[in-house]
Amino acid sequence: MPDKSQLFWLFFRFSGRVNRAAYLLGFLFMLVVMSFPLYQFMRVHPESGAAQVWSMLFMATFLIFLWAHIAFSVKRLHDFDKPGLFAVALFIPVVSIFAFIALCFFPGTPGPNQFGNYTNAPK
Repeated sequence: MPDKSQLFWLFFRFSGRVNRAAYLLGFLFMLVVMSFPLYQFMRVHPESGAAQVWSMLFMATFLIFLWAHIAFSVKRLHDFDKPGLFAVALFIPVVSIFAFIALCFFPGTPGPNQFGNYTNAPK
């Protein structure tokens, strides 16, 4: 089990590189965690106090994981030896689908590059 500093780097830092497996698994983890408050919100009556709590919890997890998804994408782009600024493509409606698929399935640059010597490690 990785320690807390490694998990913090993986989800919230922009330095280093991640491979396609870590990127896809991280995205799926974020999707599952973010789906739980949304599911709970949909179970309760829309005008209840519980609905407000679950909607606020969903918004909080959404914002946290939006940051984490951007950080993951920047590190994945670093694995391609590309600058993290290309992560802006994930916010362009049609391009985002193709960019996400490319980040999930195409292999990165083998060996060291300017963003780190190894994948799944900070620079």
